[in-house]
Parts: sequence; structure tokens; C-alpha cells
Amino acid sequence: MPRTIWSGAISFGLVTVPINVVGATEDHSIRFHQYHLADQGRIRYRKICELEDRDREVSQEEIGKGYELTKTQVIPITDEELSNLPLPTAKAIEIDAFVPLASIDPIRIAEGYYLQPSSPVGAKPYKLLVQALSRSAKVAVAKYAWSGRERLGLLRVRDDVLVLHAMRWPDEIRDPTELLPPPVQVSDEEIKGALALMDTMTTESLEGPEFQDRYTEAIAQIIEAKREEKPLPEAPAPEAPAEVLDLMAALNASVEKAKATRGQGAGSAEVHELPKPKKKAAAKKQPAKKATAKKATAKKTSGRRPRSA
Repeated sequence: MPRTIWSGAISFGLVTVPINVVGATEDHSIRFHQYHLADQGRIRYRKICELEDRDREVSQEEIGKGYELTKTQVIPITDEELSNLPLPTAKAIEIDAFVPLASIDPIRIAEGYYLQPSSPVGAKPYKLLVQALSRSAKVAVAKYAWSGRERLGLLRVRDDVLVLHAMRWPDEIRDPTELLPPPVQVSDEEIKGALALMDTMTTESLEGPEFQDRYTEAIAQIIEAKREEKPLPEAPAPEAPAEVLDLMAALNASVEKAKATRGQGAGSAEVHELPKPKKKAAAKKQPAKKATAKKATAKKTSGRRPRSA
């Protein structure tokens, strides 16, 4: 049973659902320690006070939190003060709105937690919220405050259990426009080819050997080989990324590779043939593409201004 991270309540209008928050995910990564190469002794970090004797380690009972106002002045903050913040969300997950899931950009959605009723009294309002969310096909947007900050949250249902996803505030998302590539032209045949490849690679679930953590498996193989004093497994030679000169040829090759993989794997998949490129039409459009590219380049060059200091 996972440990309780936070206890409080869900506030849904005048309805209150007492809940416990537990982790919804597990980390199976292999952990490493730092050690001394000369004698394999563990490297430890000691907590010391920079104003006292550097040889004395400070105990946990002597350590507190504080906000550094200046280099010489620290405002101490206690755990009790943090647990009694003048915020309604310090004790409850307050639902503010209900929205379609498709209206939320996935980049704003972070880690997830399971919510369980903390008492038999909360079973009925908990089930009420689960069934209402399921029937509405919407998700709830809420606010909550724990782990040192107030956050937005997304409440949804998974297998009749409420899930709370942490959400990032709008100002925490960086503007990606500066990462846009230079202007290029993509033909309709190339777009159809990419869609055909997507159809070929479509799957119904993210299960199976192709969705396993191969990195952790490789680390485990190295550890086992070194433990038994056997040769390390050889790493496959990395394939150098080739420059794609003919996009349609690359798409065709990708579809054939996906067909072969599907033939070896789970069941049949809908496979679409790529459209044949129209050589004459492409030749006629070639000068227009150059002119468009030149026009876009000229426009971009003339319109750019240096940033003010």
C-alpha cells in the first residue's frame, strides 16, 4: 500500500469529500551511489553550519527553514506556519471549473496522484463525484496547496478512482515561437505520405516489448556481467542520421519497415499505400517554390529588428 502524501478534502460546491492523496506512479530506475575509487568507501554528505566548527555535524533537530532576506538576515519559517497558511486551498482541493479534457494543452499536465476516501463517511460523495465526472465526459480544474506552493490541478477518473494531476500555471510554459524552423514548402503528396505512415504505425494500446524500459534492462545486464566477471554486452553500432534528400523515398521506406515490423508483431494493422509522386507537376511547381522561398526570406530579413538593450 503506497504511503499517504497529503490528507484533506475535495471541495465541490457545498459537497466535501475527505480524501487521502497517494502516489499513482512508481520509479523502477536503477540507483547509483558515489564511492571512493581507491577503496570503494561510500561518499557521504555531512550537514555542517558554515558559522560554527566545520568538524561538528548538525543534527536534524537543529535545522529549520528560512527565507534569506539579505546576506545577513534570515526570516525563519516553521512547519506549523506553513501548515496554517491563510489559504482555503491549504486544507482542501477546491474545484473551480469543469472543462473538456481536449481544451487543456498536455504540456501543462504533470505528475499524477490517486485520491482515496479517508473515511467511510466520504465513500458516497466520492462515488457521486466519480460518476458525475464519468457521465459528463469532462475533467475538473482545481486549486490545492501542498509541497510548498499552491498549484492548479486536474481531476479525472481512472477505473472508478479519482486521479489528481498537477498542472503548470500559464506563465510557467515557455513561448515556443522562437524555435520555429525557417520557412519551407511541403507538398500535398508528402503530407499524405506522412499520414499513411502514421496509419501504418497506429496501435490500440501501449503494451508489449516495444514499450519497455530498455535502458534499465541494459544497466541490469552490465551490473550482472560485472558481478559474474563476464565480458560486458556489446553496444550496437549507432546509425548515423542520414540527410533526407528525397522525402517521399524516405516515407516509402519507412512504411515498408513498419509493414515488416507489424508482420512480426501483434496482429494485423490497417496499412495504406503511399501516393505516387507526380514528377511533372513537381517540376512545374519548382520555380514557384524558389520564388516563394526568396520572398519569405526577403520578408523575414527586412522585418527583423535588433532587440533593444
